[in-house]
Amino acid sequence: MVRIVILRIGHRPERDQRVTTHVGLAARALGAEGMYLAEADNGVVQSITDVVTRWGGTFFCKDNMKWRRCINDWKEGGGTVVHLTMYGLNLPEVIDEIRGKDNVLVIVGAEKVPGEIFGLADYNIAVTSQPHSEISSLAVFLDHLFSGTELAGRYADAKIRIIPSKAGKKTEEV
Repeated sequence: MVRIVILRIGHRPERDQRVTTHVGLAARALGAEGMYLAEADNGVVQSITDVVTRWGGTFFCKDNMKWRRCINDWKEGGGTVVHLTMYGLNLPEVIDEIRGKDNVLVIVGAEKVPGEIFGLADYNIAVTSQPHSEISSLAVFLDHLFSGTELAGRYADAKIRIIPSKAGKKTEEV
């Protein structure tokens, strides 16, 4: 099974906390192992950690990571770097190739991504060639990567679980 970790770059703590938190939540829910945040933002780390504590799993979130070092260390360790961008290769054309990789670092940008990222990435992948959100591009990428199997994810250590229902909200405390 491929190991996926997210690198969130371009996060602006004064305005991007909600979006970056949702990048982490989507990553966790859809099968990623953790998220590195290139900027310092303990609020995002704490929000994601609180979700993991209540809903289970081992997803990690570490902030204040130097993005160049993170990418270079990942590659030196034999990992593959995927950059999600609307300017890359079409997702369906390369997803099978990426499924064959063991350790994948997925770069998800916020504001303008440094041009250097395009050269450091092993794959620049376009989920669509239209403007879209980083949350949606990550969700579509992970769904394609895991072929939908991530949708059945459950965590044995969860303190709260959803009880599927046709109407209404049902949960159980474990």
